[in-house]
Amino acid sequence: MRYTLRQLEVFLACAHHENVSRAAESLSMSQSAASTALKEFEQQFELRLFERTGKRLRLNELGRQLWPKAEELLERAQELEQSLASHRDLGRLKIGATLTIGNYLAANVMARYMEEQPGTRVELEVANTSAITERVLNFELDLGLIEGEFNHPDLEMIPWRSDELVVFCAPSHPLAKRKRLTDRDLLKATWITREPGSGTRQTFERAMVGLLPKLHILLELQHTEAIKRAVEAGLGISCLSRVSLADALKRGSLIELPVSQRNFHREFYFALHRQKYRSAGIERWLELCQSIEIN
Repeated sequence: MRYTLRQLEVFLACAHHENVSRAAESLSMSQSAASTALKEFEQQFELRLFERTGKRLRLNELGRQLWPKAEELLERAQELEQSLASHRDLGRLKIGATLTIGNYLAANVMARYMEEQPGTRVELEVANTSAITERVLNFELDLGLIEGEFNHPDLEMIPWRSDELVVFCAPSHPLAKRKRLTDRDLLKATWITREPGSGTRQTFERAMVGLLPKLHILLELQHTEAIKRAVEAGLGISCLSRVSLADALKRGSLIELPVSQRNFHREFYFALHRQKYRSAGIERWLELCQSIEIN
């Protein structure tokens, strides 16, 4: 074999970081060693994988074609190493989840997964939809659990479960006792919403088509708990996933507002890179997500 796994690691680290120094640091090796490994890798096959501009490396077309193949080969090698070292079938997983899923659903799946495989490491990154999908596309996450569909030719979107958003307010709010909110009520209200780029905001904007430019949005917040606290304090009304509101609605600290003329239904999806190697761990995670009933 004319190349080494270490050379593949250096190539992939340079592809991720677009800089030899940062790539070397991520691999705990010297810059000169990383630079030599990359140079030898290219020279062995008489090819160039990067366009070099100063200290910045950018994958050329050949490098982009090699990237997913190198990722798959390295992951297979890591799986073999883990099996040899620990005799476990499932290895380390890097999961990305949007805020609603990460804060209210993913922990159940993670607990079941780790119960099956004691000592298995699962890393969970929680961010909004755009951030999670970007990291899946860059092979920095094994898969993403996202709210709403995200269209990209390199992403495979697999439906997971249905969800719906709920418009809600504090019990003391003037709209709390209304049996139905009209579009006029929605336009008059003061809103506290999720930030642009989130799956919840995407669904909210789709549901509010025709009204969106005229809505009075006072605050845009990244975290659902902050939004709930702001609504409880009487700053306005909001719209979040029913999953994130279940306890508050049950306690009565927040009140659901009926808006029957607007469609707030959506789907949760698995987002996977089409060229990502699906390890035994990824396949088992998907099976658990589909099998676990979440109330």
